[in-house]
Amino acid sequence: MIYHNSSIFHPATFFLLGIPGLERIHNWISLPFCSVYLVACLGNATILLVIKTEQALREPMFYFLAILSTIDLALSTTSVPRMLGIFWFNAHEINFGACVAQMFLIHTFTGMEAEVLLAMAFDRYVAICAPLHYTTILTVRVLVGISMCIVIRPVLLTLPMVYLIYRLPFCQARVIAHSYCEHMGIAKLSCGNIHVNGIYGLFVVSFFVLNLVLIGISYVYILLAVFRLPSQDARLKALSTCGSHVGVICVFYIPSVFSFLTHRFGQNIPRYIHILIANLYLVIPPSLNPIIYGVRTKQIRERVFHVFTKK
Repeated sequence: MIYHNSSIFHPATFFLLGIPGLERIHNWISLPFCSVYLVACLGNATILLVIKTEQALREPMFYFLAILSTIDLALSTTSVPRMLGIFWFNAHEINFGACVAQMFLIHTFTGMEAEVLLAMAFDRYVAICAPLHYTTILTVRVLVGISMCIVIRPVLLTLPMVYLIYRLPFCQARVIAHSYCEHMGIAKLSCGNIHVNGIYGLFVVSFFVLNLVLIGISYVYILLAVFRLPSQDARLKALSTCGSHVGVICVFYIPSVFSFLTHRFGQNIPRYIHILIANLYLVIPPSLNPIIYGVRTKQIRERVFHVFTKK
């Protein structure tokens, strides 16, 4: 079924395949995805609870961590329940508008996560390279401005994708070989010209890469400052404060870069590998981030123990 909208045909629904080629084991695949999702929800909710209840955790680093946990909860909830609906209940059909909405939310929250990681890199840079000016640089006003950038820039970058999808005509194809809706996956079903969609997608990815470059530059300065410290203990302590952030960056960027490279250049890689990597890219970082911070950050580890043991 299709409907006519301003001389452009849009299907009433799309059909999400799930993971093409692995349909027979969808039930088994759902088990680790469900487990990882529960870990993400429990872990990030715990981080938010601890930061909210403990007055000692009021530094900018924990403020950014709370934003990261909120985004992780939103990102995993936007994608995983829909996947599980496909795996468990064969709920393959999704309304056109709902599909575009999911696309918008997934790309927006992914962009927000990249922005938070950049903000956290800036926080570590100031803390290590200019410790005496930390509180004067990262004021409440600056934190509010950074928070607005974290939210506004990804929204502004993702909104044109909605327009670019709605302007496309769709003829017969309505099957998306994926477990969730994403920009180029929808665009490729169109019988119109999607050249602009492809160019804009690369334009958005360039901002993603720019954030990674800026994070890399900040850590070059951080390492230079650390190795200038007089004692080995001071160097180890400084590196330890950055260890959790570096772990989160690796968890987020390595799967995303690998997914992008396999999508663009891995034509010989089986389709189900592409989809599995794209799915893991959305569910693994939200589940590992609270674990990494819980293990690597002494204040979080102690406060979690304190919250759950105090009477």
